[in-house]
Amino acid sequence: MSSRALNWPRTKSALLKQQQQHQVSLCNGQPAAKIDYHSRRPLSSSADRPINQGADFSSTSQSYDRLGRRAKEKLLDREFFLSLLNSASTKREAKSYLSRLKAQHSPTPPPQPTIEQSKETTALSSPSGVNLGSFYGASRSVYDSPVFRHDSTPTPPPQDIPEMRLHLALITLKAPQRLDDLVVNGVAKTLAQLNRLGMACCVVVDPGTMDDGNASRKIAADQADRIASAVDAQPDSKSTHLDSVLTLPSKTPDTPTVLSRKALLNPLRDGHIVIIAPIAYTEDVPRAVTLSGEETLLALTKEFAGLASIPHPDEDPWLTAQNIKRLQQEVSLDRVILLDPHGGIPAYSGPQTSHVFINMEQEFDDIEAQLLQAQRAAATGHVSPRAEFLDGVSKRTPIRGSLVDDHLHNLRLSQKALAMLPSASSGIITSPAEVANSARSPQAAPNLSAVGTRRQRNPLIHSLLTDKPLLSSSLPMSRREAISGGRGSIFTPSLHTTFVKRGMPLTMIPDPRTVVWTAQNRPRLSLEDPSIDLPRLVRLIEDSFNRKLDVQDYLNRVNDRLAGLIIAGEYEGGAILTWELPPGVEDDGSEASQARMVPYLDKFAVLKRSQGAGGVADVVFNAMVRTCFPQGVCWRSRKDNPVNKWYFERSEGTWKLSDTNWTMFWTTPGLPENSQRFRDYEGVCRTIQPSWADDTGVID
Repeated sequence: MSSRALNWPRTKSALLKQQQQHQVSLCNGQPAAKIDYHSRRPLSSSADRPINQGADFSSTSQSYDRLGRRAKEKLLDREFFLSLLNSASTKREAKSYLSRLKAQHSPTPPPQPTIEQSKETTALSSPSGVNLGSFYGASRSVYDSPVFRHDSTPTPPPQDIPEMRLHLALITLKAPQRLDDLVVNGVAKTLAQLNRLGMACCVVVDPGTMDDGNASRKIAADQADRIASAVDAQPDSKSTHLDSVLTLPSKTPDTPTVLSRKALLNPLRDGHIVIIAPIAYTEDVPRAVTLSGEETLLALTKEFAGLASIPHPDEDPWLTAQNIKRLQQEVSLDRVILLDPHGGIPAYSGPQTSHVFINMEQEFDDIEAQLLQAQRAAATGHVSPRAEFLDGVSKRTPIRGSLVDDHLHNLRLSQKALAMLPSASSGIITSPAEVANSARSPQAAPNLSAVGTRRQRNPLIHSLLTDKPLLSSSLPMSRREAISGGRGSIFTPSLHTTFVKRGMPLTMIPDPRTVVWTAQNRPRLSLEDPSIDLPRLVRLIEDSFNRKLDVQDYLNRVNDRLAGLIIAGEYEGGAILTWELPPGVEDDGSEASQARMVPYLDKFAVLKRSQGAGGVADVVFNAMVRTCFPQGVCWRSRKDNPVNKWYFERSEGTWKLSDTNWTMFWTTPGLPENSQRFRDYEGVCRTIQPSWADDTGVID
């Protein structure tokens, strides 16, 4: 018998050992110790497979080899949970995700039949097809015996047991042949952790475009095997390399499709990490054809989204919709991840060097135009200093094509994939090195005495736990550096991870790209303007503040002072901004009075169901400080408002107003040095009267 047959899981072997000790103690006449047959380690399946010491865990320490099996398992579990807690912004987020994970995997009890259903079942089970009750006193064996008849008796349809919905991440790993083993192992470790956290992983290997199709196919197959081996080297992790899952139909030879949905989903449901090479086979005459990484990713996205099936022209539209709904209930494609050595999407305008969050509905056209402009500038040799810096990064990590072309391709690919998915799905664009570095254990990190020894959060695990970017997109650059470890940190990435959402449209009234928001604008906007849905705006304010608004009093106060309005989505969030005069300044329309007007954020509101999710607050705040009032704006908040920490991180300064319950915030650069301007800001924040119907303005 081979040693593999004797490889008991640690839980079973422990019970066997306890039972043997129990029997020995009885033979010796000694009292038996109490046996706990229900002891089990939570969230750890490492008992089922041997520990692989070659994986890049904390097992890299010299003392690891001297540890016993049980100690090694505890060390690996500790490493996993430390990575989990470190990737979440707060312990509350990690706890919240674990509770959701537990709820997802809890078996749902079958519905209890109602009295009517029981009666129907009894009627259908009787031989005559009529419910005769126990009038004839027939035994159960009579009903269970076969009956032959000419007329058929209807039988109840079988109760389908719904399969648990598969939550999935679709990942493209670009140019893996250029990555060293340390990076590949780090990526494999992260994939294993995602899988353990309930997120199945399907990986597309993208070696890049090559002239020789045969060489490209060989590289893709070799790299798929290499990644599969790295995944198998992780504890409690298995991979499946599918090399014939895509086909090119004869009717649409340019559009690859999935040959078998079942062959694709079965290994994912079994907990395997699926590796796919970009190779398809023609339908008529089987012939291998090399696909691009984009074609492969979009074909798989379409299949997982339930949109790949082609209905018959004569099929009932209702049946078509039901079939699509059934397919979508099987799989939830939650993440589309692009692992590109160049990292996230760079920013060629504004203070930031890269985009940490992109709201596609609002920003896609502008960012695409910026990348196209940078592409033209690079082609003509007119390269900006920022482009030279980014080009320096690309020279350190050479890859096919130009850097800007790759970023433009990643942006468009993310937009195409997310357009097929629900709005809750998101995309991530990051580098394999960033994922691998954050997956390394602290013992494996070199020079821990250097600046910035704080362990870097894993962008993929952080996204899974929080559905947010690593950094808030509305944070100023100085705050981003402080949170990410500051300049010179050994863990600070050169280009941040870009978190992408299909997002929501953003409406600014008036549009500052055509009408600049200034105090001289006449006539001023009114909240009763036809372009504004006042009832929905009121509901947004009241839901966000959890207070009843005195609508008429509020309209009387702001209608002649409105600077503009920002609305996110279908009134999921918004901001009302006004021009306010300081106390003692007469509103006579003169240049002197207009010069003293203060840009003021009167209302900043987000629906409760959208707070903390989807980046609604970041989208509205960014529009306010970058587009509408780039020279600065001020607002006030109660001193005990829990949102003040969020305001503090995004403001240039704060000032607690004495003898009031207000704190003043501003984004205007150099405001304290301008004493007159500062006093005007303070005067406005002190004197504005609230317009709540619950009459608690005095308390405020």
